[in-house]
Amino acid sequence: MTADRVARIEALLTDAFSPAHLLVKDQSHLHAGHEGARDGAGHFDVTIVAEAFAGKRPLARHRMVYDALASMMQTDIHALRIDASEPTT
Repeated sequence: MTADRVARIEALLTDAFSPAHLLVKDQSHLHAGHEGARDGAGHFDVTIVAEAFAGKRPLARHRMVYDALASMMQTDIHALRIDASEPTT
């Protein structure tokens, strides 16, 4: 189940941003017993580097990621740590 969620997150973010780098980690095991874990939603850590973030402030980048994952936010994702940046030259 968690591998499926990670794959879905990766697919949604890849479709939305064509990232130069993307790493999605399921951190749910670190939050066992947490309220979100009881409902079956997971905790994820996303590191993404994409041109789409160029010139955007961190809050705007986070909103873009949340928008891309909107279909999963109510059902599969309880917590999301985001490191979103633009490629460096």
